[in-house]
Amino acid sequence: MAERQDFTFGLDPASLARHAAQTMWATDTASQGLGIELLEVGPGFSRLALTVRQDMVNGHKILHGGFAFALCDSAFAFACNAYNEVTVAAGCEITFTAPGRLGDRLTAECREQFRKGRSGVYDTRLTNQDGTLIALFRGKSRSLGSPLWTPAANETVR
Repeated sequence: MAERQDFTFGLDPASLARHAAQTMWATDTASQGLGIELLEVGPGFSRLALTVRQDMVNGHKILHGGFAFALCDSAFAFACNAYNEVTVAAGCEITFTAPGRLGDRLTAECREQFRKGRSGVYDTRLTNQDGTLIALFRGKSRSLGSPLWTPAANETVR
């Protein structure tokens, strides 16, 4: 088996996670277009938020499940890419536990559960402003073996 490449460029894990998140966020028009906010990132961790708008509510006058999934999926993406290695979803599942409602402030907090080789498992808890659990999301990741971000030739990294 080939040895795993080091894409840390001498950065500590927290700084590396921030650089990776900034790189992803710069071109993540899907998350930005939904009004998702990137609140916090760290190694194998992210916290994102979203306020439920009128155009996110379905015919039952509750949050459409696709928007809940999208917020959780974005949190998963930022958590599993925090090691600066291009990483994609290999599979995801979601369990809805309570409805989201118009005006709710939703927070998706994703944490790494397992990471070995090119595979990982990440769990996301989606809660509202009162701490009510709206959904549980599990994502399985696959790293592609290339860096998400590389420093420019004349760039000093911190």
